[in-house]
Amino acid sequence: MDSQATQLLERASALRLAGRVDEAIDAYEQLLEREPDLPDSWYNLGWLLRQARRYDASLAAYRQALDRGVSEPEEVHLNQAVILSDHLARPDEAEAELRAAIALNPRYLPALLNLGNLHEDLGNRKDAETAYRGALDIAPAHGLALSRLAGVVDAQAQTGAELVERLGRALSSGEGPAERAGLGFALGRLLDARGEFEQAFATYEGANRASRESFGPRFAGYDQAAHEQFVDRLIAEFVEPSSRPDDAAAPVFVCGMFRSGSTLVEQILGSHSGVKSGGELDLIPAIAARIADYPQGAADAGEAALSAWRCFYLDGIAPFASGDCLITDKRPDNFLHIGLIKTIFPNAKIIHTHRNRLDNLLSLYFLHLDPQMSYALNLADAAHWYGQYERLMAHWKTLYADDILDVGYDALVSEPKPRTKRLLAFLGLGWEDQMLDFHLRQGAVKTASVWQVREPLHARSSGRWRNYSKQLERALGEPAR
Repeated sequence: MDSQATQLLERASALRLAGRVDEAIDAYEQLLEREPDLPDSWYNLGWLLRQARRYDASLAAYRQALDRGVSEPEEVHLNQAVILSDHLARPDEAEAELRAAIALNPRYLPALLNLGNLHEDLGNRKDAETAYRGALDIAPAHGLALSRLAGVVDAQAQTGAELVERLGRALSSGEGPAERAGLGFALGRLLDARGEFEQAFATYEGANRASRESFGPRFAGYDQAAHEQFVDRLIAEFVEPSSRPDDAAAPVFVCGMFRSGSTLVEQILGSHSGVKSGGELDLIPAIAARIADYPQGAADAGEAALSAWRCFYLDGIAPFASGDCLITDKRPDNFLHIGLIKTIFPNAKIIHTHRNRLDNLLSLYFLHLDPQMSYALNLADAAHWYGQYERLMAHWKTLYADDILDVGYDALVSEPKPRTKRLLAFLGLGWEDQMLDFHLRQGAVKTASVWQVREPLHARSSGRWRNYSKQLERALGEPAR
């Protein structure tokens, strides 16, 4: 490599480490045009292109890395699988990449864990269990593999009882708070399913404590005042519907509180021949994150910015497009950004899912979430978030009442056909008999509700809070009813 190429490599590496993604991509492309036989640089370019959401280009760069003999090729196959599964809706190709990684290195735990997760997304319970048990054969004390296994076994069967004991032993010797959190949430799920409610709640309390610890000493937790101020700004900035004429087709946005039935609604809709499920997309939050001084910057945006945001979004949902089908975007916390959505897509329809408040709070507290959802780590914080959600939704309904449809989880599971017909009428679609057999649908479901929506409709989750009424009263300081 000559001195100019060496300088290009040093510059590209420095830009990558500094997080200057676009500049680093440009530097690596210049380098590889000059010196194409650098597999590690192709790998780095593939990684950067994924950060830039240029997924096809990322796959092409990763293929160059493989073709040119990159070290640890199993990691490249794993990265390609993640892109294919998470961003391009190509799960069969993702599985092939994971199996290629395992063929190269049969003890490569990340590929086995991702293969199990992919099988969960696809509803293949036995295959998921096989993958997780394969990981545990290699590393019997692996906390994540054990936690994932707990999510696919039958809690009532003998294997469930055995796993309760195994998780308890692992939890008592967990190496750090992150591992203890994962094990605790898994054990809590099994105990809850087995009707051992006192022990389940205590286990979930410990899991949430461990989760907070795992985020490190700089983790500030949920700031109630800051979130109230953000909701205040949203309400102040979005004060009237868009007057822009717009006859373009728009996606259907399904949103509400996490764990409020949004996945169920999307799965029912996805059973219709005129609907294609997009799943839990991050496109609207990504647009909001790019807007300086959001939300004011969105409310004051000109046509050029609106056009760019629309193009960004439509490019992002292109892998899910299928003819003239409506595409659903089921991102629950898009309820925060309904003003932005209606600014970009004035014709957009919003399906707002909701459920019993206490059931919703409990379901959040029992789920292992990331630090961006810090309110879920404490029931009182979750109740505050819920109150702000109600306040904001009331505002959106004053602006966009005709384009927001409320769908209650409890009503939907108790009266599925009339509620589904109302939902279809809102979208201008007719009834199709297969819609209540949504649980038989093929395809990936990437959500914490992956197994619930593989079952026929049931009301077992309605009123679940009654199993924990004493704990809820203690945590919330109010009667549980």
